[in-house]
Amino acid sequence: MHAQIERYLEHLRVERRMAELTLDTYARDLRTLQDLVDEARLALEAVQMHHVRRWSATLHGRGRSGRTLARTLSAWRGLYRWLGRQGVVKLNPVEGVRAPKAPQALPKALSVEQSMQLADLQHGDADPALEARDQCIVELLYGCGLRISELVGLDAIAGATARGWVDLAAGEAQVLGKGGKRRSVPIGTAAAQALRVWLERRSQFVKLDAAPLFLSARGTRLTPQQIRLRLKQRALLAGVPTHVHPHMLRHSFASHLLQSSGDLRAVQELLGHANISTTQVYTKLDFQHLAKVYDAAHPRAKRNT
Repeated sequence: MHAQIERYLEHLRVERRMAELTLDTYARDLRTLQDLVDEARLALEAVQMHHVRRWSATLHGRGRSGRTLARTLSAWRGLYRWLGRQGVVKLNPVEGVRAPKAPQALPKALSVEQSMQLADLQHGDADPALEARDQCIVELLYGCGLRISELVGLDAIAGATARGWVDLAAGEAQVLGKGGKRRSVPIGTAAAQALRVWLERRSQFVKLDAAPLFLSARGTRLTPQQIRLRLKQRALLAGVPTHVHPHMLRHSFASHLLQSSGDLRAVQELLGHANISTTQVYTKLDFQHLAKVYDAAHPRAKRNT
């Protein structure tokens, strides 16, 4: 490897104390740079911006994704910044070069049938109290569109230090969302019933802290990791043919609500999105739903197959 690149990697390892796996990634990206420099019969110090742009396009044409290219260019940019501090180069040829924008991945959502299948699961062999708790968790995630952090932060009753709480009498949950913003979320009939059943059994879990709505068998507030594991197990028991995680239920809530109402602004408010552009991704999910209906039902749709 080029001596300058070797010294830079040593700088990252010794002075920046970069992790070995990250260092290996940097080394691969910088080895790619060296190969391209050698192919062009250039010195590392002679690289110009037009070279970097052409190489970025070349790598993209070879199948590198926008995300991978962004990481590669970042490694190159760091090298030339270091070379600049060493007085080897005057200008950073990578500074103004950006990778092609990666396509936005659409969030994965369950179908309405799969969501009902998960929510309506009756696991007769399970501990009735744990079953009531887990069903309540599913109903609040899917029925209210809560983030997992919002769900975990719920207390059984309102309090001065509570991050959030449920109010069955008012039929709503008060949650603390991103950026410390509070919002009220309506609790539907199914979620309210699941809450009542869980609250009747919750007292047997109260040991250390009586405040949290969702408690573990040891009496501690459930963690996001515990909820993810319980939800995964529940989805397997329900026969849902995909890996289900808490955010997928939030996506399902938003997608199904938008399909039924078409009210993007209301969905934005219920999800607690600061910007409508964040919520607009669900219009793409809705179009996918409409496209599937079209493909399945319209006599002229066969021309697409």
